[in-house]
Amino acid sequence: MVVATLTIAAAALDYPVRSVKVIVPYPAGGTADVMPRIVFDFLSRKWGQPVVIENKAGAGGNIGAEAAFHADPDGYTLLSSPAPPFAINQNLYRRLGYDPAAFAPIAVMGIVPTGLVVNRGRIAATTVTDLIAYARANPGNISSATQGNGTTSHLTSAMFQMMAQVQFVHVPYRGTAPALQGLLAGDCDIMFDNLGVSLSLVKGGQLRLLGVATERRMSTLPDVPTIAETLPGFSSAAWFAVAAPPKTPHEIVNKVSADIAEAIRSPDVRKRFDDLSAEPVGSDPEAMARFMREETARWGAVIKAADVKLE
Repeated sequence: MVVATLTIAAAALDYPVRSVKVIVPYPAGGTADVMPRIVFDFLSRKWGQPVVIENKAGAGGNIGAEAAFHADPDGYTLLSSPAPPFAINQNLYRRLGYDPAAFAPIAVMGIVPTGLVVNRGRIAATTVTDLIAYARANPGNISSATQGNGTTSHLTSAMFQMMAQVQFVHVPYRGTAPALQGLLAGDCDIMFDNLGVSLSLVKGGQLRLLGVATERRMSTLPDVPTIAETLPGFSSAAWFAVAAPPKTPHEIVNKVSADIAEAIRSPDVRKRFDDLSAEPVGSDPEAMARFMREETARWGAVIKAADVKLE
């Protein structure tokens, strides 16, 4: 046992000695794809080894999560994902090919606030109150683009409908980028999106931002009201975390976690997080595990209360 422990410790000290694969269970182009590229670009340089980001999208993140879950637990295949595979899908799918609670949590990289953005040509409302009034007068006439069934944008839209007593038509896409393309093209009317990608479209005048889902107004957007100013208690944010397959040695998990924390302290990474409207976190494995449990309970309650069902 002592020999085995020393061998694992030595392997962690040398890790990585070859390329590392990071599975992202969503398409390229969204924050779920961009954030790990920023962090692991730093780590690739630190480690002196290539890091390959593999986009393995489908089934609300389940396909990529399952592939990572069953990979060899040697630290050379990791999962980088927003909330669904970690804290949401177990409340939506009757059966999963992986156990979210069995992943080896490594770190939460960052949190990005959710914003309510609308197609300027299709929605005349300039405030959340106006949108709610229009939605109540025209039930089922507003289409809500989401990143896909069971994603944060889907559940945030469902929570909004429940709290505002309105009804939208749900239009699920396969990720942030195609959903925003549909919104820009006028195929949909509104979207609850993390501000990592959509904020640049707001600043460019292509979309209108009606409100942010933070508890308080964002210091970087002081003139934009919170949705909670109209719907008290409304709060939503997308978070992005890294985990390893079950039984990955603690020494490797702790090393990757510490290195991610170092990356997030880097001024260059901080600047690129600012561009994504992301709050850097860099939590340790224990903190991520607690956060996952809290988020599982929180979104599970939303799914039950809003009676969200997969279509």
